[in-house]
Amino acid sequence: MAIKNNAVRVTARSWDDEMTTEEFKVWLKSFDTNKDGRISRDELRRAIRSIRVRFSGWKSKRGVQYADSNGDGFIDDDEIDNLVEFAQKNLGLKIVAY
Repeated sequence: MAIKNNAVRVTARSWDDEMTTEEFKVWLKSFDTNKDGRISRDELRRAIRSIRVRFSGWKSKRGVQYADSNGDGFIDDDEIDNLVEFAQKNLGLKIVAY
């Protein structure tokens, strides 16, 4: 299943601020450059680099491995909660469910 953008807008903010799961999805979706509704390792790497996290290549590989429960090499909507957990633990993002 593709990651859906439900018309929630993510405004510029400090990454030290809290964001909702929906805001995280919208932010991540902006890095889906080929618009296939899935996040690849390269797309995740660009997202991680955008928040100035070191070792973005290594962390993106680990993020996909962590979140990709069906093993297809991509993160889709069914796996986004796994990526949220990874982002909280390994990237220091504060993501909450509202």
